[in-house]
Amino acid sequence: MVKAYEQFHLAGHAHSVEVWLGRELVGGLYCVAMGRAVFGESMFSKQSNASKIALAALVGFARAQGVALIDCQQKTSHLESLGACDMKRTDFLIHTTSATAQPSLKWEFDPLYWLELQIEPTAQ
Repeated sequence: MVKAYEQFHLAGHAHSVEVWLGRELVGGLYCVAMGRAVFGESMFSKQSNASKIALAALVGFARAQGVALIDCQQKTSHLESLGACDMKRTDFLIHTTSATAQPSLKWEFDPLYWLELQIEPTAQ
């Protein structure tokens, strides 16, 4: 599996989102991207909430790049607390077919992507 992901990374499809505290890697995730389809593979955390920060960074990046959804593969209570929901298989296949046909993402993080996470105030 390691060799397969190394090859996938070299082909531009496997990516990591890392959270560092000083010189220590404290959390992150890795994902696979094809076109504008992003598939979350695994998350890890050595410090509380580090994987959530990585996922938030991925969401900000994805929104800025025009990614409509991130496949998290399963709905855990953790991911559900972050907005994950079920999707019909037919809808998923339609989305995936369309998203993989689009141009690849530019995998460089810009701090401005954090602005994508701001919640717009609602009109009262």
